[in-house]
Amino acid sequence: MANFIQEFKDFAMRGNVMDMAVGVIIGGAFGKIVSSLVDDVLMPLVGMVTGNVDFTTLAFQIGEGEGAAVLKYGNFIQNTIDFLIVAFCIFCMIKAINAATKKKEAAPEEPAAPAGPTQEELLAEIRDLLAKK
Repeated sequence: MANFIQEFKDFAMRGNVMDMAVGVIIGGAFGKIVSSLVDDVLMPLVGMVTGNVDFTTLAFQIGEGEGAAVLKYGNFIQNTIDFLIVAFCIFCMIKAINAATKKKEAAPEEPAAPAGPTQEELLAEIRDLLAKK
């Protein structure tokens, strides 16, 4: 049992798991920001262009009475728009990160200091000096 607990502790403290946890938390916060952007900024503009249509209220009822099925396709449209905006934002972020990474890789490196003589060259020099004596 102690071995199992130690393995779990090693797993949980591994860098990848901690990085993933931070990513999930930041992703959740980023999702709230994008949802607010969509709900509070973009959708009123889209509604204005489309004649103030509120997508979330769009539905289609199949059948009558208690057994009727209501297809809320407006929510689907809203969620699809949310997804496309989130995907676009992530695409832009990754594109910017990749561009910054390429610039960093393309930065010229300082010229290396001239290498000194190799071990073989030093040994040959010592041999020649000893041969002269």
